[in-house]
Amino acid sequence: MATGWSSRMTHAKLLAAEVLSVTVYPCSPPSFSIPRRSPSSISRAEILGVVVSLESKPKFVKFLLDDGTGCVPCILWLHPLLPPSDNDPTPELLRLQARTVRLGEQLRVRGRITLYRAQLQITVADVFVEKDPNMETFHRLDCLRLAKRSYHLHKDAFTST
Repeated sequence: MATGWSSRMTHAKLLAAEVLSVTVYPCSPPSFSIPRRSPSSISRAEILGVVVSLESKPKFVKFLLDDGTGCVPCILWLHPLLPPSDNDPTPELLRLQARTVRLGEQLRVRGRITLYRAQLQITVADVFVEKDPNMETFHRLDCLRLAKRSYHLHKDAFTST
């Protein structure tokens, strides 16, 4: 069992409702934390859901991912905004990932939590198509388990308010 986690370079497994309820701390770049969790900022998230809205443009693919707890806006840039590093996907890989984003498709998305026009979104780093319908349930269970054991969830987090 983990005694703590480094949230800066780790993709925290989260539900859409958690992503949409993060507290934003204005700094450069903005910092985010999740209510009812130990004070720890997060910058990267992994979510799983169904694509319910899709907009394709020459420079990006924008879509909404719905996991039943909410809809998270996601953006996949097709051209790097900054000079590429060794860890960045190639433009060919980005275009290949963009082709996997289709309406009704169940996707696992990892990326940075960002703000655009005061709206939270995930700036996508990886997209995986999930063919197994049970993965949504497994993801939810993982989120609950990690919240209790690794993310130091406060005791009142699972009680109704």
